[in-house]
Amino acid sequence: MSGYGNGSGHGHGGDERTFEALPPARGSAFARTWWGQAWLKALEDTALDGQQLKAGRRHARAGAVGSVSVRPGRITAIVKDRDGTAHRSDVLVREFTEEEWERLLDLAVDSAGHIAALLDREMPPHLVEDAAMTGLDLLPGIGDLDPECGCEAWDHCPHTSALCYQVARLLDEDPFVLLLMRGRGERTLLDQLQTRSARRAAAPSVRGGKDGSGDGPEDGAPVEGAGGMPGVSAAEAYAARDILPPLPAAPKALPAPGEPPSLDTETDPEPGVDPTALEFLAKDAAARAHRMLVAALGGGEPVEPSPTVAQDAARLAAGSPASWITARLAAGSGRSRAELDAATRAWRFGGAAALSVLEEEWAPDAETLARAEARLAESWEEGERPVLRRTAGARWTVVGAAAQLRLGADGRWWPYLKSAGRWSPAGPADRDPASALATALAADSTGGGGGTDAAATGGGR
Repeated sequence: MSGYGNGSGHGHGGDERTFEALPPARGSAFARTWWGQAWLKALEDTALDGQQLKAGRRHARAGAVGSVSVRPGRITAIVKDRDGTAHRSDVLVREFTEEEWERLLDLAVDSAGHIAALLDREMPPHLVEDAAMTGLDLLPGIGDLDPECGCEAWDHCPHTSALCYQVARLLDEDPFVLLLMRGRGERTLLDQLQTRSARRAAAPSVRGGKDGSGDGPEDGAPVEGAGGMPGVSAAEAYAARDILPPLPAAPKALPAPGEPPSLDTETDPEPGVDPTALEFLAKDAAARAHRMLVAALGGGEPVEPSPTVAQDAARLAAGSPASWITARLAAGSGRSRAELDAATRAWRFGGAAALSVLEEEWAPDAETLARAEARLAESWEEGERPVLRRTAGARWTVVGAAAQLRLGADGRWWPYLKSAGRWSPAGPADRDPASALATALAADSTGGGGGTDAAATGGGR
């Protein structure tokens, strides 16, 4: 098994860490951080037997994995079956060779972002992609994990699979565990990075002046940046402005958002958590993210600012969710079902602007009011104008009908109809008040509303 650790502490393998047994895992997601999830994806993508992995996940979730010992090339733990039978389980991990470590260290020192994060004891996720470009796979690939278990299974069994799943939780706490398995402990790695960084910063080409005294860099020569990091002179950076490659083309958005995750797992949800409601919200979030991406790439309408709770409830209800979700949206936004129905109707006609006209009253100033009255007067021929009575700040009700015009703050007119004692929008806005009123009167004539001016002026929205 060339390249696999044997626990003998060869090379820099004197590093070893032991992690106490973790409690049973709660919730649907087994790992919560990028590194833990990336480990699980790599594990599941390279597994030869999915059933053994599923059994191992159940073992790990139930807390069957004891304390875990991690050292270069090997992870070890005692894993118990449901009947209490204990098995020593080892997973041998392919260690990097000295040449591979040299490449990884060079990569880290060459990138200001990588070395700054590593020296600050953080593991940057982009390190995986950058290492892969040099032929180094930090995460396990096919053949990188070799199981050994006391149950004498020839390949991964539920016990070694459970140990691998437990490693994801260890990576949640400390991603440097991954590098320890590959052959370098955190302290060893950081010492080597600091030494290499200091050596590069002290090189004559970085610090030397014209006379070699170190008083200053030559024109166009590399200079030392903050924290001893190598940099370039301003003249060199400016001179390179025309030879730098162009930015890559913007990515193309997918034609539709992806499928929402399924939260139907073997684990019961925490009290007060409704998986169906979460799936509904996840699907909505994916749809909004897709619209935002399309808009950002220039192929769609701009996305409105983040809505208020009242606006978001109407927006979500406009998607025709299940009745129990609609009931929760009404309660959460402080509305009755009838009020939410009206708000939903308004949102479908014009979004936040239409909802504001429904639920908020505004009083135009004298000049705006005069322009509105003039616009109403000129919109009909002499003798054809219906009798309108201003019943609120920016609302005109038709005398003898259950129709109303509402003026929005943006100058558009909204048709309204009264039905069952409540005003609700009858259609989209129009710049012409006559067209908007025709929409409301048409809805009234088809039996969508009724009542007289007395009823129209007697309250309700």
